[in-house]
Amino acid sequence: MANLDSTIGLLHLFGDATRVRLMALLEHAELTVADITSITELAQSRVSTHLGRLKDAGLLRVRRVGASTFYAVNDRAMPGPARRIWELVRGEVDDGVLESDRQRCDDLLRARERATSWPDSIAGEMERHYSPGRTWEATARGLIELVRLGNVLDVGSGDGAIAQLLAPRTRSITCLDRSDRMIAAAKKRLADQENVRFRVGDMHELPFADESFDEVLLFNTLTYAHKPERVVAEARRVLRAGGNLVAITLSGHGHAPVTAAYGHLQPGFDVDSLRTLFSSVGLDISHCDVTSRERRKPYFEVVTALCTRPGASQVAGTATASSL
Repeated sequence: MANLDSTIGLLHLFGDATRVRLMALLEHAELTVADITSITELAQSRVSTHLGRLKDAGLLRVRRVGASTFYAVNDRAMPGPARRIWELVRGEVDDGVLESDRQRCDDLLRARERATSWPDSIAGEMERHYSPGRTWEATARGLIELVRLGNVLDVGSGDGAIAQLLAPRTRSITCLDRSDRMIAAAKKRLADQENVRFRVGDMHELPFADESFDEVLLFNTLTYAHKPERVVAEARRVLRAGGNLVAITLSGHGHAPVTAAYGHLQPGFDVDSLRTLFSSVGLDISHCDVTSRERRKPYFEVVTALCTRPGASQVAGTATASSL
């Protein structure tokens, strides 16, 4: 929680139209000062001054390539209070100047790419660009070949899409969902997998004995929970000593009308509240942070967490924390 002086300072920081314009542009692309002055037609000294203030406040990251310095919005390490104010400003502003900046930026980037070879043009920012066959799905399917898991519980498994990816790399995987229709679809999808089990049940009252699983997955389930603390406690109960819990969930947001249409009961979870939630049931937290942000409005962010139930591992050869 920020104090009064720092909060007023942040409000002043975002109270300047030029700084908001630069933030919107640098969220769209990584650019040099020369790029920015070309796009915005602002004086270089003015651009540099505003960039310095935004960088000092932790809102921008800097990358140096040879003699060039590139600026971009500091997605992963932006201070929490600044991030929340920026999200509010970004979500409310829809201005023709910002759209013109984006269009001129795209024109500049296309011209730059035509002038250099494609790999050289994206050095240092490969994750932002598409190339044939280089997709997140392809990458995930390649990395998952390295995973070896024990007895896995997929809580809120839906129709078994995740289980289908993991089943060949697990000792067993159990799909649990409260929907009979979803479990029927999962059975159909995974009919050829002998090590998959299916169960209709409530994630608040898991129908399994204590310490039944080596890994528990809470993938996009906590936002559907009436009592998230009960769900996490139950996940911990069925997890064996030394076992891992992996959670993926929306970060806290102010767009409940959007997510309510998908049945969400919780408006996301900020990192601190998730850490408190996991710690309160006796889980050790290896990682808990915002790991991605959607590129279209309302720019939902996703938190990924990896936790371990304390104690010696019960299963030799199961995945380590780095395997998931």
